[in-house]
Amino acid sequence: MIIRECHEDDLSLLERHIPSGRTRVHEVRFHRQQQGLSTFLTAWIDDIPVGHGEIRWRGCAAAEVHERYPDCPELNGLAVWPPDRQSQGIGTTIIQAAEAIAAQRGNHYIGLGVDDHNPRAAALYLRLGYEETGCLYLDRYHYIDDHGIRHEVADPCRFLIKPLRTRMISSS
Repeated sequence: MIIRECHEDDLSLLERHIPSGRTRVHEVRFHRQQQGLSTFLTAWIDDIPVGHGEIRWRGCAAAEVHERYPDCPELNGLAVWPPDRQSQGIGTTIIQAAEAIAAQRGNHYIGLGVDDHNPRAAALYLRLGYEETGCLYLDRYHYIDDHGIRHEVADPCRFLIKPLRTRMISSS
């Protein structure tokens, strides 16, 4: 498995194998990466995308989280696809790659939100060293269905953080 930053040439393969529909989320994440606002990581097995996650360098968009953790980058949009690929270490590898990149950039923490209705993901994050913060929020997003109708969603979530080991640069 290879974890790497998304390239523009990857977008059509991502859409074919991990469809985002009319919302075109892969393109949105890639454009944020081009602007320097994020790093859009993709996971590949045999040249087929099987997962992704986006490190948002400005942190979580939810005001409740951003106020408490303004300097904490957020790992967002973590997904493994198709579902039968889950529980094979792909998500863990994406998370570890995101943590390494954040640490290399000098960040002391990385955070992520977990939906209250996703206990499997919460168990994974806690097992990987993420800690409860007590910070609750609504993850607000939208999607556009096959009929072109926009749907607003607000999922109850909690924010977890993980301390990172940053490399100390010596001045000798």
